Amino acid sequence: MFNDKTILITGGTGSFGKKCAQTILNSYKPKKLIIFSRDELKQFEMAQTFSQKKYPCIRYFIGDVRDKDRLCRAFYKVDYVIHAAALKQVPAAEYNPFEAVKTNIIGAQNIINVAIDQKVKRVIALSTDKAVNPINLYGATKLCSDKLFVSANVYVGEKHTIFSVVRYGNVVGSRGSVIPFFIKKKASGTLPITDPRMTRFWITLDRGVDFVLKNFERMVGGEIFVPKIPSMNIMDLAKAISPEAKIEIIGIRPGEKLDEVMISKDDSRHTLEFEDYYVIMPVFHFFEKRFNSKKNNCKQVPEGFEYNSGANKQTLTIERLQKIIKQI
Repeated sequence: MFNDKTILITGGTGSFGKKCAQTILNSYKPKKLIIFSRDELKQFEMAQTFSQKKYPCIRYFIGDVRDKDRLCRAFYKVDYVIHAAALKQVPAAEYNPFEAVKTNIIGAQNIINVAIDQKVKRVIALSTDKAVNPINLYGATKLCSDKLFVSANVYVGEKHTIFSVVRYGNVVGSRGSVIPFFIKKKASGTLPITDPRMTRFWITLDRGVDFVLKNFERMVGGEIFVPKIPSMNIMDLAKAISPEAKIEIIGIRPGEKLDEVMISKDDSRHTLEFEDYYVIMPVFHFFEKRFNSKKNNCKQVPEGFEYNSGANKQTLTIERLQKIIKQI
């Protein structure tokens, strides 16, 4: 469905954006692939790999999701938008709260309004497990963003733009995550651990990109898609990276949880389970009619179900993580 279409990725120079661009360019023949981001240096560096000479369809567009006018220019005749731009560092968001609000919430509202005005066909926004029962500002801004994108389907009118959300956990090897940090600290012989009980959901960058792209076909508007992915205890993660390293317990940082949740108990009554993913359905009268044809091979999860990294039956083994790290 991406052949001969114009696709725009906000935050296109990030870890996800680069991998998504690579997948689209290698697997499809888009009319245009627009990389929308605010850092000209990162665009310059990305262009060394994905040059316009090698990939004539690619465009580099400097802009910020906070700037509605710039988005209006960028979204002209765009078919699909993947919204990956965000301020996502938890400590930075705590210290600069309104900056996170301006990018993650007001930026989301700008994306929605401009997509509708410019008649974009489909928009998928990336979310995070931290948006469920949030205890830090980053999670709270992403929860608000999720609500905006789901509700955007109500007021599109006759313009037929549809919006959905993809929510998943930590990405193995993404910039600023714990795995690159531990690899760097390995040379010191000591790894700092916040709490030995801590667990997290993990997904590879490849699978994250594939899941987002598949949901462009599945979406009818308003869904939150959640993949079934493994969890791992922080101590096992440390062993996978440096089994001989000493462990220094430093305590949980502000805004952190012991376990993360991707589907809350309160959302269980609106959640369907498919073979390898879940769908949290919106409470809109039109959704059931649109979604009926997609209900094959799924079941309602029991009320009170919670998709929690601490109770997750699917685990990421030390051996499997070591293999993944070698491929990064």
